[in-house]
Amino acid sequence: MPTTRADSPPGVPTRSPARLLATGGVVAVLLTVVMVGALDAHRLVTTSAGLRRTISEYALGPTRWVFDTAVLLLAAGSAAILAVLVRRGVARRASAGSLALLAWSAGLALVVVFPKHDWSVGPSASGTVHRVASLVAFLSLPVAATLLARPWRRHAVWGGYARRAFRLGLLSALAFTPILYAVLVNVVVGTPWWRVVPLGYVERLLVVVEVVAVLVIGWWAVAVARSPAPAGTSR
Repeated sequence: MPTTRADSPPGVPTRSPARLLATGGVVAVLLTVVMVGALDAHRLVTTSAGLRRTISEYALGPTRWVFDTAVLLLAAGSAAILAVLVRRGVARRASAGSLALLAWSAGLALVVVFPKHDWSVGPSASGTVHRVASLVAFLSLPVAATLLARPWRRHAVWGGYARRAFRLGLLSALAFTPILYAVLVNVVVGTPWWRVVPLGYVERLLVVVEVVAVLVIGWWAVAVARSPAPAGTSR
């Protein structure tokens, strides 16, 4: 028989499966932050190039296992968070927001399966899949955050979580605009798009905003999992 704490809502197990899954998802995302942050710190200390190179270039060196593990943790954590939101009635299983968050997780997993390619030696199918998967992931997260949050922004209980997630979704979309600008310059002028902006720094800004958005959604899932009853189907 599940145990309950005195300060828990009546009838809510202290360690319900949904709460454990949501907490595990948040911990997985936090571990991603720690692992990629450690890679960046090491690069700053040991090289003079700073962070001008993209994060996925870690997959081309001896630290590939760290990068791969971190990205897979982020994908798995995001999927766990989504599962709790669906289970507790915050999101519909086949809604656009749920599918977008699932596309974010799938895109991240494909980034690991098809690692970044060294384009200086010529194109490759793996490198193309990696690039497309990265694009899918980066574009899907803002869509997921805004669509999952929108029906709940005025909810008496979940409104605060939803508004924060919605704003971070919009901020994620804004953080992607430098890359869109670089692509536009490439089309109009012909300058390689990865040379138009400091891509490594732009990518890290985008990743930071999107990971914070996932963490906010994750804390929302933890709170929902602790509630005494399902939140109800979103509008």
